[in-house]
Amino acid sequence: MGATRTELVVDGPVIVGAGLAGLSCAIELAPAPCLVVSAGEIGAGTSTGWAQGGMAAAVGPDDSPEEHAADTLAAGAGLCNEAVVRRIADAAPETVEWLAGLGARWDRHPDGTLKLGLEGAHSRRRIVHARGDATGAELLRAVVDAARRSPSISLWEHAPARRIVVERGRVAGVELDTPEGPVLLRTSAVVLATGGIGGLFTHTTNPLSSRGQGLALAYRAGAALRDLELVQFHPTALDVAIDPLPLVSEAVRGEGAVLVNELGERVLENPLAARDVVSRAEWAQLRAGHEVFLDARTSPGERFARVFPSIHATALAAGLDPATELLPVKPAAHYHMGGVLVDARGESTVPGLFAAGEVASTGLHGANRLASNSLLEAVVCGRGIAAHLRRTTLAAAGEPGVPSRTWPGAAPRPAGPEIERIRRIVTAGAGVLRDADELRRALSELRPYLDDDAGLVGSLLVHAALDRAESRGAHARTDFPDAAEPRHTVLREPHLEGSAA
Repeated sequence: MGATRTELVVDGPVIVGAGLAGLSCAIELAPAPCLVVSAGEIGAGTSTGWAQGGMAAAVGPDDSPEEHAADTLAAGAGLCNEAVVRRIADAAPETVEWLAGLGARWDRHPDGTLKLGLEGAHSRRRIVHARGDATGAELLRAVVDAARRSPSISLWEHAPARRIVVERGRVAGVELDTPEGPVLLRTSAVVLATGGIGGLFTHTTNPLSSRGQGLALAYRAGAALRDLELVQFHPTALDVAIDPLPLVSEAVRGEGAVLVNELGERVLENPLAARDVVSRAEWAQLRAGHEVFLDARTSPGERFARVFPSIHATALAAGLDPATELLPVKPAAHYHMGGVLVDARGESTVPGLFAAGEVASTGLHGANRLASNSLLEAVVCGRGIAAHLRRTTLAAAGEPGVPSRTWPGAAPRPAGPEIERIRRIVTAGAGVLRDADELRRALSELRPYLDDDAGLVGSLLVHAALDRAESRGAHARTDFPDAAEPRHTVLREPHLEGSAA
């Protein structure tokens, strides 16, 4: 006999995911009530907490939101939504101040002005940091503290979402997996803020739990998914025997470090080129039998420990001193530009289902994310959804069915042994360089795993990569090396069928 399902009516939206996007949405909703549910502890196991680079914002005297938008559009390789890009770039300076108001401690000069860093494909120094290379952790601390203080935010930890309930064509609730059995939360608005898919690859800088669970929830609910093939591989993951691989922020190259092979030859002339360009240059070296290293001995050199304390500590733990030794690096899955197709309000093609952060495809990133735009997008779009929900009657007005503010729940179930097989298949078929033969082989090998969320999302990603018969941004096909006319790939249930849109 199956477990009895409990039903609760929630007074307000349910936010699935407790990283920067989800908690920004919850905080902005106040004083309107909401419930945040998380597969683990609030704020733990999120990509936000691992983010080193910073947040892009045109706050310098020689910068402007227009230039920030122009750099974003150039990196996006023809697939950005220009209106979305300009709206988010315009919102960036105020977003920095909003986070400071929550208690985020930005790095500043003695006179109080923000310290600004430079990263790849940015034309100006516009990256604001917090605690050096621990920006994500500091921002996450600020929003977690604010959420726990807020009387309008209820929190349910260790309760993974298993199903979005759709009735009469719109969202009617979300089902959770709890130790006492399934719980159906009745609500007319669900916000997905579940993060990315790096855990589908054998080499990633993301938490291994990031396996596209939100994409699977949305797809099975009937929502359209867009551009799933567009995966950004970060070129400087530390190549050591750790899973996931430690990230060496692009900001290190912004401070003068260069990429070389074992012969001391430059991997490419511009170490701050867009990430797709750098990753492919590295991959070519690796396939030719070379090793690739990040050389930070001269610059930042002896300043490394002071400027990048977290990265320095990670390198030392791996037996490497960045000030005196070359750092072995390789490309690793880092960020997903694809996601749940949403409109300007953050709403998917299923009424009442919203998405923010890495799980969403907003149109900001296009085919290749500009460095340090992801934390910005998470906050701006999370808050934007909240503003929309406050203006509408989407939130259910029934009696609150929530017995207390915080539920401890139980630890999430570990992934089964099939996940490592899925990771190997996805990596072999949809890595830095792709071709039709490898993609078709991956699709065939993933077929037995379609009932698993990771297997489903991996199959959808590979299918979209096969459908995009061109090279554009982070998507590189060796059998189609040139770009075609700009278009999006869109996938919907029920048959893993893609279409151009």
